[in-house]
Amino acid sequence: MLTLNSSNTEIPTFFLIGIPGLEHVHVWISIPICLMYLVSILGNCTILFVIRTEPSLHAPMYYFLSMLAISDLGLSLSSLPTMLRTFAFNATRISPNVCFAQEFFIHGFTDLESSVLLVMSFDRFLAIRNPLRYSSILTNARVAKLCLVFFFKSMLLVLPFPFTLRSLTYCKKSLLSHSCCLHQDVMNLACSDNTADFFYGFFIALSMMSDSVFIALSYVFILKTVMGIGSHKERLKALNTCVSHICAVLIFYVPVAALAFMHRFGKHKSLTATILTADIFLLVPPLMNPIVYCVKTQQIREKILGKFGLK
Repeated sequence: MLTLNSSNTEIPTFFLIGIPGLEHVHVWISIPICLMYLVSILGNCTILFVIRTEPSLHAPMYYFLSMLAISDLGLSLSSLPTMLRTFAFNATRISPNVCFAQEFFIHGFTDLESSVLLVMSFDRFLAIRNPLRYSSILTNARVAKLCLVFFFKSMLLVLPFPFTLRSLTYCKKSLLSHSCCLHQDVMNLACSDNTADFFYGFFIALSMMSDSVFIALSYVFILKTVMGIGSHKERLKALNTCVSHICAVLIFYVPVAALAFMHRFGKHKSLTATILTADIFLLVPPLMNPIVYCVKTQQIREKILGKFGLK
């Protein structure tokens, strides 16, 4: 038993879980998981490299895309070690301090991605509503400040998580219900009062859901603006600039909302469904975002093909 520097807290080793009932094929499941991680890391690094080295892509939209790639990389690298250990080597033990650190980074980069998707929706609205003033309103300096503010906001917002979890007493249950550490999952193992943790976690979840509400509102204004454009061709052109962002929003928020609902309100939820939803949330957005933006954004696609001599 591991004893932390606290007079009343003794925490045993936690145990992660793969997919119940499929333990005999975990090693085979680890192969596509590993490939998905490799593709997501390579794809997001490629996005960052191309935007960094191409002066024509030094614009607000692509700087925000860089932040999205950074949040996806952070999410992948935060969950990669334990997920691969669990599936490939059946190494399910994890120390509490490592677990607390992992959930901090997972939730921090999750909130960062939510914030980036929100500011990207405002970027699209501004580009469609005031195209002539777009570059003067969103200058490179302002974009850099926005990115820094959102990064520190996200990390500071989830900073209490490791400390509040460390203050709890864990004396009975030690089996987590995922292959990585999530706040709600770890909190449910405590045998001491976790009311404060519950409400703070609920506040974080609400703040992320509020991001989705503001994103929806921004698209209401975008549609209103687009409907005011006289040319049908120009309307389609304006809406086409939003397709990649809409895909990214759906890919991110659907599993996040489903997982939050399962953890907080699903008393009779299926454990397998919860595990698969969490895995989708950790694996799919970092994998699909660079693919979506490469396919749907002509400038990104052309620059990447040009880098590899395929243009």
